[in-house]
Amino acid sequence: MVTQQGTYVLILQSVTSRHIQIGLLGKLALHPGYYLYVGSAFGSGGLKARLNHHLKRVLKPHWHIDYLRRYTRVLEIWYTTDSVRREDDWVVHMTELPLTRIAFPGFGASDSKGTSHLFQSKQKPDLKSFCKVIEKLPDHAPVFASQRKKINHGR
Repeated sequence: MVTQQGTYVLILQSVTSRHIQIGLLGKLALHPGYYLYVGSAFGSGGLKARLNHHLKRVLKPHWHIDYLRRYTRVLEIWYTTDSVRREDDWVVHMTELPLTRIAFPGFGASDSKGTSHLFQSKQKPDLKSFCKVIEKLPDHAPVFASQRKKINHGR
């Protein structure tokens, strides 16, 4: 995984139904299906450090996504090393994907204009559809996909 900075989407899968506590935000009704979490990594360590954090199940959750990761598995990560922060743009366009809706208002959005950074889909989302949705954003750098097995290499 690249050490550059950028924006990413975690493609998560849940195989169970349950209510889970997301820090002080409240309880999330988790259902079988797919969850898409939009984030960015513009601090030290860039994408590699942030994504390696998300791939682990942490003992002391820090971010909302840390709570959700206890009950889901990462299938894929979409990312760009665009120097422009694309997180808010991606959040705005995420519900344009087929069968995708906001999963939990406020999730991951404490430092953002978006209402949520977590989305739910009954079908597995695909990168091609996502790229078609964001192609209207000016001067957008390419978006890549990395499957779980490839992400862990080089740790």
